[in-house]
Amino acid sequence: MKNKHTIAAIVPAAGVGSRMKHSAPKQYITLAGKTILDHTLAKLAKLSQLDKIIVVVSDDDPFYEQLPQVDKRIVRASGGKERADSVLNGLLTLHADPPDWVLVHDAARPLVNTTDIEHLIQQCLSADEGGILATKVKDTIKRGNTHSEQTVPRDDLWQALTPQFFKYTDLTNALQGALAQQVAITDEASAIEWAKKPVKLVPGRSDNIKITTPEDLDLAHFLLQKQHSENAS
Repeated sequence: MKNKHTIAAIVPAAGVGSRMKHSAPKQYITLAGKTILDHTLAKLAKLSQLDKIIVVVSDDDPFYEQLPQVDKRIVRASGGKERADSVLNGLLTLHADPPDWVLVHDAARPLVNTTDIEHLIQQCLSADEGGILATKVKDTIKRGNTHSEQTVPRDDLWQALTPQFFKYTDLTNALQGALAQQVAITDEASAIEWAKKPVKLVPGRSDNIKITTPEDLDLAHFLLQKQHSENAS
């Protein structure tokens, strides 16, 4: 067994973020003086375990080249139509010298805690199986359309977060196979589940929110200040 596993990170950032109702895609909205994507990449750059960081953006993206380069490991790749296509494009850029594992993280999750990421990596490497950061569902969940029809037991319900961490070959094959069969892929774990491989659930902090709406941006400002206070103490 090799002493060191090679790990690459993939950051899908080709979305337009229409729900933010902003002139720029949400990953380029400013949060505490830096773009959301800047914050996210700065978090990943703190991880010495990563050999490469692939940022997947649209070919016609006019914003990416204006960002400061925070780390020499960061490389740009071309985005696809959907998130799964973008992640697969990022994976395929690595095919000539593939890593052992890949860590996929949403561009719009700048509040992820690096300790959580390190814990995810450690847990998955120890178990030799892929996994995701997730939090147990706390709220009462209802099923229905215009009216509540059923209360769903939440004992075994988890909210999927990112990063999601899988073996390079497993994730590449799963995404290629699922997309070829037009399977709906909502995250990397759903492709791995489709391929009948295990997905370990690793508890993560609930402040690892995905910024999707203007209200999320307000919450992110508050949480970022709180994190800075925690790190300073």
